[in-house]
Amino acid sequence: MASYDLIVIGSGPGGYVCAIKAAQLGLKTAVVEGRETLGGTCLNVGCIPSKALLHATHALHEAEHNFAKMGLKAETPTVDWQQMLSYKNDSIGQNTGGIEFLFKKNKIDWLKGWGSIPEAGKVKVGDETHEAKNIVIASGSVPSSIPNVEVDNEIVVDSTGALELKKIPEKMVVIGAGVIGLELGSVYRRLGAEVTVVEYLDAITPGMDAEVARNFQKILTKQGLKFVLGAAVQGVSVEGDQAKVTWKSRKDDSEESMTADCVLVATGRKPYVEGLGLEALGVEMTERGQIRIDDHFKTSVDGLYAIGDAVPGLMLAHKAEDEGVAIAEILAGQKGHVNYEVIPGVVYTHPEVATVGKTEEQLKEEGRGYKVGKFPFLGNARAKANHSAEGFVKILADKETDRILGAHIIGPMAGDLIHEVCVAMEFGAAAEDLARTCHAHPTYSEAVREAALALGDGAIHA
Repeated sequence: MASYDLIVIGSGPGGYVCAIKAAQLGLKTAVVEGRETLGGTCLNVGCIPSKALLHATHALHEAEHNFAKMGLKAETPTVDWQQMLSYKNDSIGQNTGGIEFLFKKNKIDWLKGWGSIPEAGKVKVGDETHEAKNIVIASGSVPSSIPNVEVDNEIVVDSTGALELKKIPEKMVVIGAGVIGLELGSVYRRLGAEVTVVEYLDAITPGMDAEVARNFQKILTKQGLKFVLGAAVQGVSVEGDQAKVTWKSRKDDSEESMTADCVLVATGRKPYVEGLGLEALGVEMTERGQIRIDDHFKTSVDGLYAIGDAVPGLMLAHKAEDEGVAIAEILAGQKGHVNYEVIPGVVYTHPEVATVGKTEEQLKEEGRGYKVGKFPFLGNARAKANHSAEGFVKILADKETDRILGAHIIGPMAGDLIHEVCVAMEFGAAAEDLARTCHAHPTYSEAVREAALALGDGAIHA
């Protein structure tokens, strides 16, 4: 029986980052992982493969729509779907292999297999039981579905199945207008599929700043995606190689249906905790099946902690990473902490959408005085030169103190641009601090500065 200071269950972004940080801080650490490769959902069937397909299909879009405008004369590329999937798989392999290298570098043991916790302080993997002073559950999440919809990952697929389709569908229905549905829907739209997104609510990207969401939908519609909003899916039936999706309008209860070659069920994710033995241990859970934790990630069982998608909060890889670092620091005797007020979110379509902090709707609900600074990418020289001038930057600041409360960007490289606002918020900066910071010209980042200037005397280029 091996003994460790820490055993982490799960090697996704939360788990592997937690393990590496713990090892760096001197803790003897092991990670339990049953997949053939490390990295969890994110690296194997989530973040990384989806971004590879988004990158490849965006390059196709550029060739089809913008190359000729820039004087690049060539035949429109044809799509070799199997080669594109191979490229995607190569991206996965490079990243998962990198995590394995980091484990060896930091002397972290990989306990290969699926783990359970027979009692506090012990983890069973296969026929072997290992002791640990502390255990961190970082088991992640799996796709969730809705009633009367059965996923077969051939015709009716979840996010995992959508990354491995045997062929590009002619017609696809996406159930759910959240991040996953819009990203993968964009991939297949660029590849030529007719894509219809069916959403229960009356707006896409639930929880996003409403103004950004409206503009985002307009841009995606212009790209060819179709939207059916306020629609409650009643079920999906498969006949041969086709699937029929039926929904009712929440407005007038009328029923409609659509037939497609592929239906993507993108209705969110749920914690993956099956097989861990939590019920027998007496671990307290929430009503939503999440592991209940305190402010220091501790469960109701001594020595047992949990992070990431398995616990309440945003289901984001980088949120899990920050929690992994924080709990490793706590277990090493330090003061680990996560600032949940500054967790950015990104949609990796084109244009990208990025957000951090409060939305206007949240500030209104709180009754907080605020002001808005906006700047369109149409006024940004780099964006115009690069055929990327759709969208805008929107910054929200306290009406009295000018402190930045949130930012919402739809436009080129939004997922990277958001982070200068994150750093500013982390240090409690005012919008004027951002406005007075010199930004290189010509860059997309100037649009962020201009939005900050708009909160004061006014933007220069608007």
